[in-house]
Amino acid sequence: MRKRRTLTLALGAALVGAAICGFAVVRWATPKSSAMDLPVGRVKRGDLEMRVYVTGELRAIQSQMLTAPPIGGGALQITHLLHTGTAVKKGDLVIEFDPAEQKYNLEQQRSELMQAEQEITKAKADAAVQSAQDKVALLKARFDVRRAQLDVQKNELVSPIDAQKNNLALEGAKRVLAELEQDIKSRSVSNQASIALAEEKRNKAKLAMDQAQSNIGKMRVTAPMDGLIALEKNENAAGGIFFSGMSLPEFHEGDQVDPGRTVCQVIDPKGLELLAKVGEIDRNNIKLGQEVDIQLDALPGATFHGTIKTLGSSNTRMFWEDNTASKFEVSVRLASVDNRMRPGMTAQVFVNGDSRENVLYIPRQALFLKDGKRIVYVRKGNDFDPQEVKVDAENESRAAIDGLGAGTEIALIDPTAPRKASSSAPAASAGGTP
Repeated sequence: MRKRRTLTLALGAALVGAAICGFAVVRWATPKSSAMDLPVGRVKRGDLEMRVYVTGELRAIQSQMLTAPPIGGGALQITHLLHTGTAVKKGDLVIEFDPAEQKYNLEQQRSELMQAEQEITKAKADAAVQSAQDKVALLKARFDVRRAQLDVQKNELVSPIDAQKNNLALEGAKRVLAELEQDIKSRSVSNQASIALAEEKRNKAKLAMDQAQSNIGKMRVTAPMDGLIALEKNENAAGGIFFSGMSLPEFHEGDQVDPGRTVCQVIDPKGLELLAKVGEIDRNNIKLGQEVDIQLDALPGATFHGTIKTLGSSNTRMFWEDNTASKFEVSVRLASVDNRMRPGMTAQVFVNGDSRENVLYIPRQALFLKDGKRIVYVRKGNDFDPQEVKVDAENESRAAIDGLGAGTEIALIDPTAPRKASSSAPAASAGGTP
């Protein structure tokens, strides 16, 4: 009896322990509905700095492309090329390509031209000899006809048989004369055609020779204006394999270049501007004419100044770019140009926007877009209530708002978004308006 009672108590204790464990598991696995575990921020009053930070690159306003001459026959080899940054005057030699193939073509066409001229001379000589022979043959044939006509005039004095022979001889002489005249005419046309064909061959060879001579001249590419040389990247350096982000070398002597490919630029160093791309939020804080501070990466310690020149209104994001955020192009007019500046130099750009003083602001992370409205989640005890706010201005981290008082607690993540039960602390990744 005592053993049964002990067994019953042990069994009861086990059931109670199992129930407690099960309740703990369920409680652990179920997300808390209380707002006590959500990260919060507060509405603060102060000054909101609207300065925009972007990266940019110097670009030449005026430049001229220098390309490999559009000549058929395959790639061209560079035998002479100036380096990036070399100062040139108009007419200075910048690029020279190997003219060996064009010189070979020139000699070949010159040989064909000489052969064609010899064929013309021979054709004209043959035509002259044939013409002399035809004149003799024609004179003889006409003489035969005339003699036959005289013999026919004697038909009244000779026998009928001889008379008939004279008539047949006259007809034969006239037929021979007519055939000879036709043959002479045909040979004259044929000789003229042969001469014309040889002359056409000569003209073709002359044109090809002139083209080869012109191509030799195109192997030397000179500067079309005063400026600095800026070499292009050689995309064929890796065997034609190219992908985004790949570091490519500039063209140099010995490289093979396809006809028509741009090798370098001649740029005007005095006409430089800075080009940058800004995000959608930053674009709202930039206006034409705003002052800009510039720090070139290649010239540390020096600060340059400028103003916003143009502000793009269209998205410049390319379809192959990984970043899907909207980007807008901004150009900056430089207040002064340093002789050390070169197109392609990267820079840190600081756009001095208008500051907002004594405003209420919140972290941008606490702003959410719901049904086209900008809202925040205001703390009410253990819950958060959505409330629409008016956003007056915003930068990358903060937003100036109307509709809330200073010190109001707001959620930094969306409390309505589902949260993982296994997380010990909610991730602050659901907040913020893009």
